[in-house]
Amino acid sequence: MLYIDSVILNMIERACRRFQRLTGRTNVWLALQLTNLSIVMYFAWAGVAFSGADTWVQVFVALFCAGLLYVLIQTLFKESIEAYESNTYKRVLKGMKNPRRVRDALLRVAFLTLALVFWYPAVLVYVELHQQVLLLSYPLIVLTTAVLYLVACDPLPPSAAKEEERARRTAAAPALAPEES
Repeated sequence: MLYIDSVILNMIERACRRFQRLTGRTNVWLALQLTNLSIVMYFAWAGVAFSGADTWVQVFVALFCAGLLYVLIQTLFKESIEAYESNTYKRVLKGMKNPRRVRDALLRVAFLTLALVFWYPAVLVYVELHQQVLLLSYPLIVLTTAVLYLVACDPLPPSAAKEEERARRTAAAPALAPEES
């Protein structure tokens, strides 16, 4: 299974580098955007899951979500995307590989397995039992899996990305005719 993880990780890294060439945004930026989306989905999931519950349960869930949002603001949202990207660029320029490539391999495999195996039960429970909780849980698993793969990728070094952007601009710019005297 680690071989499959390695193949998927290499494919995603190539796709991230193409994305970086096209948009100028790194995999770090994309991972943070998916993290933000998963946070929004988590709060939507909590709202839907407990919408028919007793009032005291809804108050407890609201307080828990407020506490969670406070913790996220203090930790995850404290550092800007640019700071994360600059740290990643420094590591890439030093020639160091991403430590998450090896360190998070078992976690990625576990989430990948969960994402591959859990889709059928989620759809079956939604269709047969009309339970929306599992239908909202599955996208969170998929988003977490995607984020784990994105943060394990290395972006292009800043110099390579800037050179490709400069070449693209030069190719897109019209040729200037020499001035006639």
